Amino acid sequence: MYSSGVLYLCPTPIGNLEDITLRVLRILKEVDLIAAEDTRQTLKLLNHFDIRKPLISYHEHNKASCGAKLIDELKTGKNIALVSDAGTPGISDPGEDIVKLCIKNDIKVIPLPGASALITALIASGLDTREFVFEGFLPLKKKDRYEKLRGLSEEKRTVIIYEAPHRLVDTLIELKNYIKNRNIVIARELTKIHEEFIRGHIDDVIKKVENGVKGEIIILIEGYKEVIKMSPEELLSKYIEEGMDKKTAIKLTAQKLNIPKREVYKLTI
Repeated sequence: MYSSGVLYLCPTPIGNLEDITLRVLRILKEVDLIAAEDTRQTLKLLNHFDIRKPLISYHEHNKASCGAKLIDELKTGKNIALVSDAGTPGISDPGEDIVKLCIKNDIKVIPLPGASALITALIASGLDTREFVFEGFLPLKKKDRYEKLRGLSEEKRTVIIYEAPHRLVDTLIELKNYIKNRNIVIARELTKIHEEFIRGHIDDVIKKVENGVKGEIIILIEGYKEVIKMSPEELLSKYIEEGMDKKTAIKLTAQKLNIPKREVYKLTI
């Protein structure tokens, strides 16, 4: 049973200020305290909507000490809103840590829906949205980066990566060594005046951005598709010989070769 205050996870606009929700505005006005990744950035937002609330800085470098203070405040019954610089807190930021602390201390956490850069980019990418994986920023250490990129080379889901504009071209050239000439999408400056989606095979996209781009960058990568050099008859026979039942073999053959099941079924008649 909860007996303390509540931590509200409040998404803020990723560019266009109109994208904040009415519910987030209400919560920001009602809470006792707002914990912000960058208080200067958040203050601009609060001033725009004429919200006057105490601010406390909570970020990657002070999350241990400040997290403890926030828990103490919540235990006294104060309600706190957590915001990041932009988008939904708790994704690729220290919001994840304070949520874990709240759960450990039996403090209620209420997530509010709202702006998210990775979802905004994904739904307009034209790539598969049924299955996807978010990787955040790629590791900078060579060994960790190599392991991550090697894993992405056969990732069948759509991959979403954040990247800084000054590193974009180098990262794309590096990625090409692992994903070959797969389709990718560069989404930049989402919801802002200069919002842009750059789509195509990675070679083509590299040419389009080689002179540099500005703004917040998201890279989306088409999932790996296994190339099978077998005819439907050969693949179907292979599965059946391996002991697979006919119905499953037909379904899997159709999936692997991206052809209708009825075409495979005809081979068994």
